[in-house]
Amino acid sequence: MLDKRSQSLLKTLIENYIADGQPVGSRTLARRSNLELSPATIRNVMSDLEEMGFITSPHTSAGRIPTALGYRLFIDSLLTVRPLNDTDLSEIHGAMQPDQPQRVISHASQLLSQLTSFAGVVVVPRRQQPRIRQIEFLSLSDKRILLIIVTDNGDVQNRILFTQRNYTSAELTYAANYLNQNCVGLAFEQIRTRITDELSQLRSDMSTLMSAALDAGNQVMTDTADQCVISGERNLLGVEDLASNMTRIRRLFDLFEQKTHLAQLLALSDQAEGVQVFIGDESGIAPLDECSVVAAPYEVDGQVVGSIGVIGPTRMAYERVIPIVDITAKLLSSALSAP
Repeated sequence: MLDKRSQSLLKTLIENYIADGQPVGSRTLARRSNLELSPATIRNVMSDLEEMGFITSPHTSAGRIPTALGYRLFIDSLLTVRPLNDTDLSEIHGAMQPDQPQRVISHASQLLSQLTSFAGVVVVPRRQQPRIRQIEFLSLSDKRILLIIVTDNGDVQNRILFTQRNYTSAELTYAANYLNQNCVGLAFEQIRTRITDELSQLRSDMSTLMSAALDAGNQVMTDTADQCVISGERNLLGVEDLASNMTRIRRLFDLFEQKTHLAQLLALSDQAEGVQVFIGDESGIAPLDECSVVAAPYEVDGQVVGSIGVIGPTRMAYERVIPIVDITAKLLSSALSAP
C-alpha cells in the first residue's frame, strides 16, 4: 500500500500527464504537488513508484508516464470525479428524450462521442430470440436450395444452402414437414437441443440437409452484425497517442467493423453496478491494448438490457468521461422505459 506522499505524487503525475501529454519530471512535480519536498526526495519516490510498476520512463525523456497499473490505482483510489457543467448536462438531457428506441440509442452513441471527442458505443437491447412459424425449402438449381424462415413476429428470412447432392421436391417437402412438425413455436437454439437425437436416426443425407438448415437459421437469428451502434470512430484518428501507429489504428477500425468483441466486452459491465473502466489489456481484446473503455449498463423497466461506453486512449480525462457515461446510461434507461 502506498503512503500518502506517494499517492499524492502519483495523482499529480497522472493528472499532469493526462492534461499535457508530456512525461512529468521531478521539478514539475515539486512545483505542482503542493508538497514541501525537494526534487531529490521526489526523484526517490518516483524511483520507488517505477520499481512497483506504477510509472515508467520513456527512452526519450527523463520524465515519467503512468502505466496501466498506475492508471488502475488512480481510477480506483485517487480519482476525484467532477460534476458535469450545466452545458453538458443540458445537452445530455436534451438528447435523451423518450422516442423510438433505435433513435434514442443512436442519439446516445452520438452524444457520448460529441461530449468526449472519442468513440461512443451503445450495445442494443437484447431481444428475445424469435420463434419459428414456418420453414420451407425451394430448389434453385444444381445443389442449391433456398431456405425460407417465417418467424412469429412476421419476419421472413432467406438463406441459400449449398448441398452435396440434388434433392427432389418430395424430399424437400418431407424435410420441411418434419421440421415444421417439430419446430413450430420454438427458437432455433431450442430446436437443436430437441431434435438432435431424432436427426441421427434419419437417412444421413436428409439429416445433413436439416442440420444445415438449422445451422443457417440459427446464424440468421443470432447475427451480431448490428449489436453495437458506434459513433465518432474517426475522432480517434486525431488522438496522437493512437494515430502515431497506423497498424494499431487499422486493427482498431477492424474491431469497430466487426462489433462482436466490443459487444462482448461491454456486456461485462452488465454484471456490475455503475461505471466500469477497462484499461489497456484488461479488455482482453488486442486492438484495445492502448485504449481505455469506460462502460455502464442501462435498463428498460428495471431490467438490464445493454451497455453504453466510450473508447479512447488510456490518457483520457477520466474525471469527466466517467460522469458523462454514468448520466447518459441513467437517462437512456429512463427514455426507453415505460412512463
